[in-house]
Amino acid sequence: MPESKGRASGLVDLPRELEADLIEMGRTLADWNVEGTFLAHSTIEHYRAGLDSAPLFHGFRETLLSTLGGAAGGYAVVRLRGIAQALGIDDRFLRLATAVLAEVATPFQPFRRWPLWKEIGTNLDANPGLSTGTGYNAFHMDLVNATQPPDYTTLLCVRPDPLGGGASILSDARAAVSHLPTSSRSLLADAAYRYGSFFNLSDVGDEYRPFPVLDGRPADAGFVRFTAKMLTESDIDAAHAQAARELADQMVAGQVSFTLQRGDLLIVNQHRWVHGREPLGDGQHTIAPEERRLLLQLFLRNRKYVPVAG
Repeated sequence: MPESKGRASGLVDLPRELEADLIEMGRTLADWNVEGTFLAHSTIEHYRAGLDSAPLFHGFRETLLSTLGGAAGGYAVVRLRGIAQALGIDDRFLRLATAVLAEVATPFQPFRRWPLWKEIGTNLDANPGLSTGTGYNAFHMDLVNATQPPDYTTLLCVRPDPLGGGASILSDARAAVSHLPTSSRSLLADAAYRYGSFFNLSDVGDEYRPFPVLDGRPADAGFVRFTAKMLTESDIDAAHAQAARELADQMVAGQVSFTLQRGDLLIVNQHRWVHGREPLGDGQHTIAPEERRLLLQLFLRNRKYVPVAG
């Protein structure tokens, strides 16, 4: 299993005065409404009015957007630990977290069968490499085989692994691509890759099968469509598989690693970064189910989203 190769640089802390204002606001925010699969515009405006009443929120928002964008950005860990301690991670906290995320892009539900915030718990019977499993979850982007994947994926830590495992791993996929020879990049631009099923999804375009890893769209709209699972769970010819393995090696070489704590909110810009997880600690069977690692996931769509055909 790969070891950590770098330290997180996308940590975003709240000034104490802003934290206090958000705690008060979290106690009074109304519940959200959804229009189709997207957070309703009326809810976004209501939440924004509350956030704008906090004198320090404008500066925080600019810092967050700068951390997520630009050539050196791509992910952020917003540390809401003090708010989680004050409010608990209940509906009040989730409304506040949703309000903050709506300042980045629009929250939406690509999986209609799940709520806006989807639970990712720990299932000892699941394939260890899955998000709910206990093993190494290799680098990937979410909904890799959709023509319009979510622009951002976010993970809120409700409970870290009591046994100290489960560190998040991230890597700058575009930087990894830049280290590859031209011949490998050419192979990755071919529509030669397949992974996963496609059903019961909304507002993510059409199924993309086969897809290129380098999809050739403009830099601000394209993705590095990568999931390590396609190398073991799909039928890919030897040359294209080798190019993808070279990319995977570069991702591991450039990875950063950190362990989310209760109240930490990870935001990943899928146009640039891929994410995964180190194994959970040994002995998960000794931990009561209600005490095992638990995350909540929410997806974001850029406001300029226009569906495109595959």
